[in-house]
Amino acid sequence: MTREDKASLLRELFDLCDRLSTWTYDANGSLLASDCTDEAVLNTAFSAFGCREQMLAAAAQGDSPVVLGTSLGLVWGAAFEKSDTGALQRCWVLGPVFYTSVSMGQIELGYGNYQGLELSLAWKEQFIQAAVRQPIVTNVLLGRYLLMLHYCLTGRRLSISDLQLPSETLALPGRRNDGVASHDRYQIYASERALLDMVRNGDLHYQDAFSNSSLLSNGVPVSGLDPLRQTKTSITVFTSLVCRAAIEGGLSPEVAYPLGDAYIQSTESARTMDELRRLAPTMYDDFIHRVHRCRTNPHYSPMVQKCVDYIDLHLEQKIQAADLAAQLGYDEYYITRRFKRETGYSLTNYIKFAKVERAKVLLQSTKLTVQQVADQLGFTTRSYFIQCFKAVTGRTPTAWRARVNQ
Repeated sequence: MTREDKASLLRELFDLCDRLSTWTYDANGSLLASDCTDEAVLNTAFSAFGCREQMLAAAAQGDSPVVLGTSLGLVWGAAFEKSDTGALQRCWVLGPVFYTSVSMGQIELGYGNYQGLELSLAWKEQFIQAAVRQPIVTNVLLGRYLLMLHYCLTGRRLSISDLQLPSETLALPGRRNDGVASHDRYQIYASERALLDMVRNGDLHYQDAFSNSSLLSNGVPVSGLDPLRQTKTSITVFTSLVCRAAIEGGLSPEVAYPLGDAYIQSTESARTMDELRRLAPTMYDDFIHRVHRCRTNPHYSPMVQKCVDYIDLHLEQKIQAADLAAQLGYDEYYITRRFKRETGYSLTNYIKFAKVERAKVLLQSTKLTVQQVADQLGFTTRSYFIQCFKAVTGRTPTAWRARVNQ
């Protein structure tokens, strides 16, 4: 089965679940085909709102699918078909969709952020009428559809964290207004706590938890406002909470508050979703690195601090003293004795404690099974993971998860 056949079959399967339009563009961004009933007006919108340009820029930077957001809340997703030499051949696009229900008034408000476009009033009316007919597909589903499309085109498997996500999904998880079940609200709360705990700890290995949180909620729901305003509100709330968590983690208020204010001002000054897209992850990464530097033990030698940093950033691997010695260019016997003398822990025990702390984050913020957590953190067996976890916390992983999420 050719890539074209696979993609066509997948397109039919999408249609069984959601009324999702598919498009193909050539390497220059010219439309080749689509099955969208509003093809003309929405293809113009795709270009006028900057999504075509963003798509080609993402294709030039890498192979991962990209989600393309707009100030109106309208979202497209794109996956790329490339030759063996890496040259772009075609772009496959899904959408447009809305993540949540959006009224015609909200679409008009969002359209106001694109003043200055050389589009007629008649086209605007046609576009708004077409936009309200587009389906509602959650960010979780759209992400999964893109991963399936990418697999059909390339044969490569990616995780949801590999997607380039729009700013709507980068705000701090909050309450949703789409009838979310109460147990999912508890999961959102647990994920939120885990994110803030990682700031307090200056935990540089935060990417998986951050990506997981983006799938649980679209941010703070503020009814009656346009999507750009709603995203700004979510990022502002997120920034305020992260700022306070950083202070609790040891960052000076004299540094934290002005930094948070600067990010909030940048959020307010943003005029498009493209500007907002990178603000939340950039702000989060900035605060975490600043807290990490504050928590760096001034009594550790540079060598031991490098050991600690390497362990923290490679907890998914099986780490041994020989690995550290090879990475840092020191004798294994010397590095183990020096580490124990400065930290008070053997390398083996420190690695075990660090892995258990990471396991707590995964158990609290994801739905991974105990076996999956053990595998992700490089434990040889599930039983050994449980043994180590209980030795450190006094509880089994299952009992600990039940207690923190109750």
